[in-house]
Amino acid sequence: FVTPSLTQVVAAWASVPFPALRGHSLPDALRAYQQDLPWKPLSSCRDGKVSGCFAQSVVLRGVCKEKRPTSPLHACESTEQALQRYLHAAFPGAFSTSHVLEQPCSTLPPYPQFFSPLLSRQGFLLDNPPSHSSAAVESIPVLAALQSSPVLHALLCSLYKDLRKLNTRRWASFFAAGVEQDDFQEALEELRTLSQCYETGFEADESEDEADSD
Repeated sequence: FVTPSLTQVVAAWASVPFPALRGHSLPDALRAYQQDLPWKPLSSCRDGKVSGCFAQSVVLRGVCKEKRPTSPLHACESTEQALQRYLHAAFPGAFSTSHVLEQPCSTLPPYPQFFSPLLSRQGFLLDNPPSHSSAAVESIPVLAALQSSPVLHALLCSLYKDLRKLNTRRWASFFAAGVEQDDFQEALEELRTLSQCYETGFEADESEDEADSD
């Protein structure tokens, strides 16, 4: 996604539904994600070798507040504090904002019922799932995030390279719509400059290697 000012790009991530056991708290669920992250990419970004992000906004919906004091996360006074502490630990140095909403996401018809039978009606994982279940999932907890991160460098670079290879002479109808060739080239350079805003030292070395191979 590109912000309206065209100066910032973010990648979308989500966990639908968020994998939490019924009756357990957010700290219980996050303890299973000490090495990995509890979401998957929605944007066409590859999971790069560089971890972390520059800034992010995370929203959690529908996870219960129950807690048992068995870890630092459980010691947090609220679900939002537990999520914020987890984000600071997973992304040290990044600017992170988090929001927690008690209301889950409704999955009543016409929402498609493609959920696993391991889920309860409220979208939580069951400790002892029944052998047969015909009950529809009525709601689910969801974790979603928008991140400004180094993975966007590769995405924007790839887009720039693909557009640069286009033979614009074949796209007469495109330019007939009012786009000038000079404007197109200027937009390409702006895209290239934008990609460099998300470049870290690791990506810089990688870009130099790719340039040497071209």
